[in-house]
Amino acid sequence: MAEPVRLGRQFIQEPHELYRRLRQAGPVSEVLIWGGVRAWLVTRYIEARQLLNDPRLGKDHLRILELFPPELAGAHTTPMSAHMLHSDPPDHTRLRRLVSKAFTSRTVSALRPKIEQITDELLEMMVDVETVDLIESFALPLPIRVIGALLGVPEHDQTPLRDWANPLLTETQPEEIAQAQTQLADYLHSLVADKRAHPADDLISALVGVSEQGDQLSEPELINMIFLLIIAGYETTVNLIGNGILALLRDPARLAELRADPTLLPGAIEELLRFDSPLNMATNRYTIAPVTVGEITIPANEIVLVSLLAANHDDAEFADPDRLNLHREANPHLAFGHGIHYCLGAPLARLEGEVALTSLLSRFPSLTQDVTGPSPRYRTSTLMRGLSALPVRLAG
Repeated sequence: MAEPVRLGRQFIQEPHELYRRLRQAGPVSEVLIWGGVRAWLVTRYIEARQLLNDPRLGKDHLRILELFPPELAGAHTTPMSAHMLHSDPPDHTRLRRLVSKAFTSRTVSALRPKIEQITDELLEMMVDVETVDLIESFALPLPIRVIGALLGVPEHDQTPLRDWANPLLTETQPEEIAQAQTQLADYLHSLVADKRAHPADDLISALVGVSEQGDQLSEPELINMIFLLIIAGYETTVNLIGNGILALLRDPARLAELRADPTLLPGAIEELLRFDSPLNMATNRYTIAPVTVGEITIPANEIVLVSLLAANHDDAEFADPDRLNLHREANPHLAFGHGIHYCLGAPLARLEGEVALTSLLSRFPSLTQDVTGPSPRYRTSTLMRGLSALPVRLAG
């Protein structure tokens, strides 16, 4: 068997060539992830889709931590890690049921006026500026303000909230992660206490009082659920907006096509999600029992990574996958995962992406990439696929 492939910094910046080689070799490959930990990486579409819904792959975070060397396990956990995304049935089923009503299509659609208002306010602040970092000025503040409004986070706390959450999504120093998670945990405890005393028409107040079939969220479950909603509620959308705009700027013909026919936008959102997926990998899984993938049997108690980005570029599923095609009719991409852990916030992310792109391209018809500065780079994370900055020129 070939030596495991190390997923280093160069892989984060340009993963597609490696993914092509790995897909050609087989559906799963042995790799070394952050810290030199061994894992199995799934890169083909059919196998990725199957394994994302395979009960032999567990998500229990504490069990996965046991598979890391002791000196590395602490860097992969926070006091709020025991949330719905890191749990298996029946706990996952119960937790997801208690929060799912907040993310129905009908509930999300009611947020459109608020999303449009926030979008217009952010774009108005950019009107008299020649060049701007679109991530810092637009892609980051929009989703955090939307999820903040949904949850009931006061506006003056939304920027600090983003600053505390960011280190938990990148491979940064353990000391910085520890400080951020302590600050975020302290804030969420105080926020929940305030909602108990002064409930309002927001999701945190609803979760505080939630009761369904005689079940309730415990205090740790409540804090962990809010933490998950903050992280998942804005990071995916940040990357959808940033990655999507960069893909369009790098393909002027597709950008012109979208400007000429805005009815293409819903399909364009799906194609942008496929083309440069907001998540590189699905969150960690481990084998509860031996699992055979292609010609390889992965033993029990092994870490498994499913690459959503690689699966979404599998030419066995998508014709001409490395080309942006706004008219792609069949687009069963895995950008939001698959199975019982399919992203609850997918309707909200799609709506925010649609409003953001519609308004941005309408307000700035001469938008181009600012090529005078450094080339856009992706943040240091094997999990997320998001730009650290995107300099653009707002006028031609």
